[in-house]
Amino acid sequence: MTKDCKHQGNITALFPFFVFLGVYLGTSLVIGNFYKVPITVAALLAAIIAILMNRKESLNKKVDLFTIGAGNQTIILMCVIFILAGVFSSIAKQTGAVESTVNLALTILPEKIMLPGIFAIACFISLAIGTSTGTIAALGPIAVGIAQATGYPVALVLGAVLSGAMFGDSLSFISDTTIAATRTQGCNMKDKFKMNFKIVMPAAIMTFIILFIISDLTATVHMQGAHPYQLYKVIPYIVVIVISITGVNVFLVLVIGIILSTIVGFISGAFDVWKLFNVAQAGIGSMTNLILISTMLAGTVELIKHNGGIDKILSIMKNRIRGKRGAEFGIGILVSLVNFCTANNTVAIIVTGPLAKDIADKYNVAPKRSARLPWRKSYRTKS
Repeated sequence: MTKDCKHQGNITALFPFFVFLGVYLGTSLVIGNFYKVPITVAALLAAIIAILMNRKESLNKKVDLFTIGAGNQTIILMCVIFILAGVFSSIAKQTGAVESTVNLALTILPEKIMLPGIFAIACFISLAIGTSTGTIAALGPIAVGIAQATGYPVALVLGAVLSGAMFGDSLSFISDTTIAATRTQGCNMKDKFKMNFKIVMPAAIMTFIILFIISDLTATVHMQGAHPYQLYKVIPYIVVIVISITGVNVFLVLVIGIILSTIVGFISGAFDVWKLFNVAQAGIGSMTNLILISTMLAGTVELIKHNGGIDKILSIMKNRIRGKRGAEFGIGILVSLVNFCTANNTVAIIVTGPLAKDIADKYNVAPKRSARLPWRKSYRTKS
C-alpha cells in the first residue's frame, strides 16, 4: 500500500470490524438473544480475517503487527488492572462486604424516604464495587421486598436501583469500563472522575428530588426484619474510594483494596489461605473474557489502522466535522453506535478507543473533554 493510498484511507480495511459486528450483532438479532453468541468468538474471527487480508504484506509481518497491537503497553497494563479489579471484587464479595454495605444503609436510612434512599444506596454501592450489574444483583431482591412492604410500584423501586447503579458505575475507579477508557486514552483516573462528576451529579440530584417528591411521605412504612451488618467489612470499599479520589495510581489502589479485603476475610473467618487462593482465582477468571477481547481487538485495530481503515474513517468524518464541537459530537456518536451494536460498554470503548484518540488529537479536542464523550465513560489526559 503506498503512502498516498494509505493517507487517503482504504474502506476495505474496515471489513474485520464489520465482520465482528455482523457476527455478534447480526446473529444475536436473528436468534433474539444477545448472550447466545460468545463475543470472544466474534473477536477471534475478526482477528483472523484482519491477518489474512492485505496480500501485499507477508503473513509474518501481519502477525507481527497484530502482536504489536495486542501487546501494546497500554493494553497489557489495562489487562493487569482488570485482573486486580477482579480479585478485589471477588475477595470483597466473599467477605460479605456487599451485604454489610446494603444493610448498613438500610439500617440508618429513615423509613419514610425509603425510595430516594434506595437510589442513594445504589449510588454508593456501585461506586464502591465498580459494577452496575453487581449492584442491581445485590439490591434487586431487597428492592422488591421494600416495594411489597411499602406499596410502592415494583418497577419504580427497581428504577431507583437501576439509576443509582448507573451513577456509581459512571464514577467508580474500579469499573471495567472506566479502566478500559482511561487506559486506552492514557487518562488520569482523578481527572476522569472530576469530569464525569460534573455531568452525573446534577442528574443524580434531580433524580433524588424527583424520587423524594414521588414518595408518599405521609404513609406509614414499616420495614420488616433486622438488617445485620459489620461495619469493618465496609472499610475496604471506603478506603478505595477515598484514596482513588486523592489521585493515587489505580494499580496501588487495587492492591491496597485486596490487602484490606483479605485482612477482613481472615478476621471474619470468611476463608482460610487455601480458599483465599480459590476466591482470587475466581476473580481472575471473571475477567478472562474481557482480557481476551481486549487483546484480540487491539491487535485487529492495529491491522485495520495499518491497512488504512482508520485514515478512511477520518477522511469521511473530515467532511462532516466542523471544529472541536463537531469532533466531540462525532466521537460520542461513534462510541454510542458501537455500544448499541455490541451491547457492551467495555467492548465499545476498546474497539473505538484508538479512533477516538486520533479524532481528538486531529481536532485539538481537550483530552478531559474527549474523556467524557463515550457512553457513561471517558478517555484521555489533562488539558
